[in-house]
Amino acid sequence: MTFSFHPEADAEFFKAINHYEECEGGLGYDFSIEVYSAIQNILEYPEAWPILDDEIRRCQTNRFPYGILYSIEKNEIFILAVMHLNRKPDYWKHRY
Repeated sequence: MTFSFHPEADAEFFKAINHYEECEGGLGYDFSIEVYSAIQNILEYPEAWPILDDEIRRCQTNRFPYGILYSIEKNEIFILAVMHLNRKPDYWKHRY
């Protein structure tokens, strides 16, 4: 199975990487590794995480306060958001 990002999810992912890198050198890299690790878990066990809305699921990262919101499509995982968990909860809903 493969994965792809909604364009806005891709943009927010890189914005978060840049933010963490500005906070401390190497932290952005650590964040990206954490997100890709969560995505790998999703690819291996796509139905393991709870449904939030319709068929949208959320897998939380371990070290950072982020969740990966995704849907299971026919042959891929479609990532709708790389969401900071303290952000407005429904901001991503227009993406599906």
